[in-house]
Amino acid sequence: MQLSRDDLKRAFRTMFTIRAFDERVEKEFAAGNIPGFCHVYLGQEAAAVGVCFDLSDRDWIGSTHRGHGHCIAKGCEVRGMMLEIMGRADGLCGGKGGSMHIADMSKGMLGANAIVGGSPPIAVGAALSQKVLKTANVAVAFSGDGGSNQGTTFEALNMAVVLNAPAIFIFENNGYGEFTSADYAVGSPSIAERAKSFGMPAECVDGVDFFAVREAMGRALERGRAGFGPYALEIRCSRIRGHYCGDPQVYRSKAELAEAVRNDPLARFRARVSEAGLLQRQEFDAIETEVLGEIEAAVAAGLAAASPDLAALTRDVYVRY
Repeated sequence: MQLSRDDLKRAFRTMFTIRAFDERVEKEFAAGNIPGFCHVYLGQEAAAVGVCFDLSDRDWIGSTHRGHGHCIAKGCEVRGMMLEIMGRADGLCGGKGGSMHIADMSKGMLGANAIVGGSPPIAVGAALSQKVLKTANVAVAFSGDGGSNQGTTFEALNMAVVLNAPAIFIFENNGYGEFTSADYAVGSPSIAERAKSFGMPAECVDGVDFFAVREAMGRALERGRAGFGPYALEIRCSRIRGHYCGDPQVYRSKAELAEAVRNDPLARFRARVSEAGLLQRQEFDAIETEVLGEIEAAVAAGLAAASPDLAALTRDVYVRY
């Protein structure tokens, strides 16, 4: 599907929002304004935006511990996210979920998940609900190369095929499960080929290229919406930063880190679109200025907001049916 100028602006704006948001999260974490751990999505922006670009609020996604990019790509509001990460009462989850558990059902965001391989079985359940209700919507499971080794993931892949569920499995292969290289820990050199063995179509795509990711996701969406069952995408990408904020990354060479920075999805997007004469530098700059203002306002709101009251500690722990 051809992208309009407005589409291109939206794609770049979303990618830059992810970049600016997580760069600011790093700073606020270092300043002591964010509790717990944070895992930023820097370097993988084209993957989340390419996957989510043509999804609606009625399509579901499940995320990972590195979920800020998925949340923003799915439409979660950055102010509510920043307040949530800072542990504030007005955050998207009342300040009780934090960085690794952001959810927004109104946007089809089932939640980030600190359990490795936790998203695929949840997404299969969501996909089955779409099938039963005959909605023509899909459910998307994000996981990584580490999550690809989990038994829950194998069971989810198999169940999606057996039940012909409209589930799309996204494996963001950034080369590391926490600190362990995929070359060492993943027996098959191709996660996509492994997914095929369960009986579904699968392909591997360049995760630095927004257009390639979106096109591949389009094939998966067409199949899922038409009722032909699951699909898997292995998206090859690179972390610009470490596993968590403050990770010294002694397991990566300086050359590898430099290559990850050079292989920047935002820079590639700007170059391709500019060379084609579709958007001008001033348009990109205007988007960046606007987004940076929004991030600044979100941080200011977070720093000024109140923490949850003590009574909130036991609220929402159990659901009564």
